[in-house]
Amino acid sequence: MLLELAIRDFAIIEATRIEFQAGFNALTGETGAGKSILIDALGAVLGERVGPDVVRTGARVARIEATFDVAALAARPGIGEILAEVGVEPEDGLLIFTREVAANGRSAARLNGRAVTASALNRIGSLLVDIHGQSDHLSLLRSAEHLEVLDRFAGLDDERRDLARLVGQWRETRARIDAIEGDVRGRAQRADLLRFQTDEITTAGLRIGEDEELVAERAVLANAERLAVDAAAAYRLLAGDDEVEAGLVPALQALRAAGQHMADIAGIDEGVRPHADRLAEIGFLLEDVAAEVRAYRDAVEADPARLATVEERLGELTALKRKYGPSIAEVIRFGEAAAAELSGYEGAESNVESLRERHATLGREIGDRARSLSSARTQAGERLARQVEQAIADLKMGRSRFAVSLSQTEDPDGVEFDDGSGAPHRVRVDQSGVDDVSFLLAPNAGEALKPLARVASGGEMARLMLALKSILSEADETPTLVFDEVDVGVGGRSGQVVGEKLWGLTDDHQVLVVTHLPQIAAFAETHFRIAKGERDGRVVSEVTPIERAERIDELAAMLDGTPVTEAARRNAREMLERVTAAKEGQSPATRSGRG
Repeated sequence: MLLELAIRDFAIIEATRIEFQAGFNALTGETGAGKSILIDALGAVLGERVGPDVVRTGARVARIEATFDVAALAARPGIGEILAEVGVEPEDGLLIFTREVAANGRSAARLNGRAVTASALNRIGSLLVDIHGQSDHLSLLRSAEHLEVLDRFAGLDDERRDLARLVGQWRETRARIDAIEGDVRGRAQRADLLRFQTDEITTAGLRIGEDEELVAERAVLANAERLAVDAAAAYRLLAGDDEVEAGLVPALQALRAAGQHMADIAGIDEGVRPHADRLAEIGFLLEDVAAEVRAYRDAVEADPARLATVEERLGELTALKRKYGPSIAEVIRFGEAAAAELSGYEGAESNVESLRERHATLGREIGDRARSLSSARTQAGERLARQVEQAIADLKMGRSRFAVSLSQTEDPDGVEFDDGSGAPHRVRVDQSGVDDVSFLLAPNAGEALKPLARVASGGEMARLMLALKSILSEADETPTLVFDEVDVGVGGRSGQVVGEKLWGLTDDHQVLVVTHLPQIAAFAETHFRIAKGERDGRVVSEVTPIERAERIDELAAMLDGTPVTEAARRNAREMLERVTAAKEGQSPATRSGRG
């Protein structure tokens, strides 16, 4: 619950710190004193968007800090995940929200001192506080809200999640079918291109490294005559032949002669033996080299036909690399990918049939689930209507009648739905099901039921919202509920009943109420007076907790204005006594009509 709200330099509030309590907290004061400004400050610290205009004139920055006790809530689904996401853990079970708004338009948000985004504050804050402003009851004029209210009352969250999952799969399957069928000509053209590409690459019989080998072979073939001449000359110099120039001694012949001389010397002087052996070894190596040069000379020959073949193959490989990739490896990978895509296209026809079968199966299952969900909503709508009629009767709305209407919208592309008439038809479906839900009201006896927007006044809408809130409070897990002058349009005669309804919510929630009706404020366990005054020529708003005597004066002023008379005090005292008597021996749940 909300333990404390500290505000500095926000609108006309210079500085205040409010310690809230469990149960019913009332905030009262004259018009313009700043009651709703407190709620605006609470909304700001919970991440609502605010501009620099909220900064008090002359101040550099507005600062709001809210402290919550979340010891029993940190493990609740939603809260724990968001806290883990932003890297914050409650300290001693507390979460401290901080929001600063500078006059230059910049703002900062912190959670337990850690910088976070305003949206993070808003996500967590929405799970801790539910603020109902003066015009929030207008949401009841939107039929989309009616479905949400009904499903919360009926506890259909799990059923809706299951249906939403199926509808998502159903739509995805339909999209895949449309994608396959949507461009038949384009798909055929693409398949032809892929088929040509894979055939061209496969027929080429590519081998990684082949192009490098061919480039080397082409160099040899293109220079065959020169290579043969050079090889013959090298061989003549090494071993000699019939064309050895006169007076030229081949290297092998000279080396053998030198070797023989060194061997003769070694026969006399053994110290020269190593040199003689090395010279003999060099002779053997040179003989090997000479033999290889001779073989190379004999093998090299011009082959124009082979050269033409090599050139042609290299041209083919170059063309493939130009089209499909910078290397043979890339060309091979391109071909493999094209073959895989082509396989997908060629299998599309059989695949689309299986997708159609799956789509039909999902549609039947969705129809069954939607029919079950619709039936549960119908039954819940009847229960809700009875409870709302009782609650609005308690709120002095006379013999008003309330009903929940369910309908479906025809859609040839929807799911088959049997509404019990025995003639199934296709209706629109979304992730919430097939139902359009509308709340109907007949505010006076004898009148026909009509949509709320056409018949309900502002006061009736405020009381109807309060009736729904009291009925739904058990299902509402938000610990703190804030009502900002939701009693607008509610007269004094209905005030006590409205107060009872609000007090009834405290069995499950902490309740904060900004009110102008003493009949409502009298039900509060904790009462704050908000007063406007002047300090140094500036208007300031101050918030003060008030006890018995001051509270009687405040209620008397709300009843009869100022100056407070003894008669007004007596009426206020009697009002508190009546409220105390009404509370004795009864739980809030009983008083709210839920017991």
